[in-house]
Amino acid sequence: MGAATLFLEATAAEFRRYKELSDRALVQVGEAEWFYVPARESNCLAVVVKHVGGNLRSRWTDFLTADGEKPDRVRDAEFELFEGDTVQGLLEGWEGGWAAVLGTLATLTEADLGRTITIRSQPHSVPEAIQRSLAHTAYHGGQIVQLAKMIRAEGFENLSVPKGQSAQFLRLMEDRYRK
Repeated sequence: MGAATLFLEATAAEFRRYKELSDRALVQVGEAEWFYVPARESNCLAVVVKHVGGNLRSRWTDFLTADGEKPDRVRDAEFELFEGDTVQGLLEGWEGGWAAVLGTLATLTEADLGRTITIRSQPHSVPEAIQRSLAHTAYHGGQIVQLAKMIRAEGFENLSVPKGQSAQFLRLMEDRYRK
């Protein structure tokens, strides 16, 4: 397996990891809590989910052939909530964005990594665009987890190594991977 294939597979795995973390945080929050805004200039979970779904759909639809900022995307509207914005509808947009990124990554080849694409009329190498999208998605995934933690407080089910249990976790990993 070549380095390009390893890169693409590792990138897809990392996107899936951030989706899973975000999804595991979101299911811990009630529908009404999706709309909780912790401060005036902050975003609620609903807005972050709406934005990530819209961004991924725009960037990864026709990834190699069309500008990553699609003409039908209204980015500013992703940061507003409208009367028709429901959790179900927001999740549909979220899932659509994830389907776009994961579906496209599965089709990319080593030759594609040498290509140049555009995002907002700016040229980007394919690896640069991939890394940009992964970093953007991870950034917002962290926001989702943090907001869910704030909302659920002590009731939040930890998604990672719990505080004070790093040594235990390390031993578990050593036992698992020594075999």
